[in-house]
Amino acid sequence: MKLTFLGAAGEVTGSCLRVDHEHGAFLVDCGLFQGGREADRKNRNALDFELRGIDFVLLTHAHLDHSGLLPRLVALGYRGQIFATTATVDLLGVMLMDSAHIQEKEAEWALRDTRSRKAARRAEMAPLYTVEQARTSLGRLVAADYDAWIEPGAGVRCRFRDAGHILGSAIIEIDVGERGRMRRLVASGDIGQPMRPVLRDPVRIAHADYLCVESTYGNRAHRSFAATCEELAVALRRTLEVDGGNVIIPAFAVGRTQEVLFVLADLVRAGRIGRLDVVVDSPMASAVTALTVRHADLWDDETRALYAWAEANPGRFRVRFVQDVEESMALNAVKGGLVVISASGMCDAGRIKHHLRYNLGRRECAVVIAGFQAAGTLGRRLVDGAHQVTLFGERIPVRARIHTIGGLSAHADQPALLDWLRGFGEAPRRTFVVHGEPAAAAAFVEAVEHELGWSGVEAAQAGVPVVLK
Repeated sequence: MKLTFLGAAGEVTGSCLRVDHEHGAFLVDCGLFQGGREADRKNRNALDFELRGIDFVLLTHAHLDHSGLLPRLVALGYRGQIFATTATVDLLGVMLMDSAHIQEKEAEWALRDTRSRKAARRAEMAPLYTVEQARTSLGRLVAADYDAWIEPGAGVRCRFRDAGHILGSAIIEIDVGERGRMRRLVASGDIGQPMRPVLRDPVRIAHADYLCVESTYGNRAHRSFAATCEELAVALRRTLEVDGGNVIIPAFAVGRTQEVLFVLADLVRAGRIGRLDVVVDSPMASAVTALTVRHADLWDDETRALYAWAEANPGRFRVRFVQDVEESMALNAVKGGLVVISASGMCDAGRIKHHLRYNLGRRECAVVIAGFQAAGTLGRRLVDGAHQVTLFGERIPVRARIHTIGGLSAHADQPALLDWLRGFGEAPRRTFVVHGEPAAAAAFVEAVEHELGWSGVEAAQAGVPVVLK
């Protein structure tokens, strides 16, 4: 068996693992690179290999950094099936179509720029894939239940286990037959932080011969959930009740938006803030929230109780889901009293850019960063203290208060990751640390070796085939 890390090695986006074995080859994830112009170059150069040799794709979850290149994979000639959990299949029907739509619109705007009309650059401005290509890729999806063994191709069986990261997210146990025996490869996907709202805790895995484990927060511990909620409550009270401004929350449409809604409702229920008017300005987030309600069987008990309270108290916690562009634009005229949740979560695309344009320059407003911001993104520049940013070709001063609320992360922190690894009966023969920036991955390798006493632990190297014996 041979592993090749085609993304998310030394970085947190572009997740894609190629597995070659004696019966064929398959991919685990096919994710979009995120983070500015360099990411766009990577996306256009990704999947530069013979696609006819790939038998099937296994998908850990629906976040675009794990799924966002699937339409391009199919458009380039892939003809096989794509296996994922039932909830992930449902989410992709929304997410991939939305991603394609955004790419088409941004390509349209780029081509209108006179500086981009030179023939040499027109190929660079074209969308990675179209809405029609995204629709075609959805036809390749095959839904699988949690915990049920399936056989996606010759010599391979696998099952999806609840990762507790977003709706439908999975750890994948993969048994690969070679030379008359089975070897188990476990791909963690993104592991959720335990004891967080909405979803159940990640399932512990007992055995792996080879393990690929994420390390997004492999070098740090999150703030406690209680401290995070208090920090958010303070920011809301000051901005809405004292300063009279708006609170803008960039949030991933899948997982983060729904978790933020939970926290806001819980703060109101507990009397820690007054009544709230919340606007979710993202058609995709609105659709995903509806899907989350449809999959209530995947919720934890606390979420079911809070949802019942919110349904019974609409006057205290009012949520409005914005769909059309005109209604979204009208929000820019509202100077205070609103909490606006919008995508994308790293501020590099979508309607959030418009809300930042109209609120970043106002001292009475606040921006709450509630998720990981990859290097090179607008969100990362805000977190790092940028004094001004460029939006739609206009230099915007950063006068609004920037709050980084780290405790809402959907990714497990270092202590939680180590605790999850303790579920293995014995150390895997080899462990590959993926999905982390270099410092985080290196720190997690050291922590696993020191805290757990494991050997054979290493940070994955991009594009370097690893032969497993």
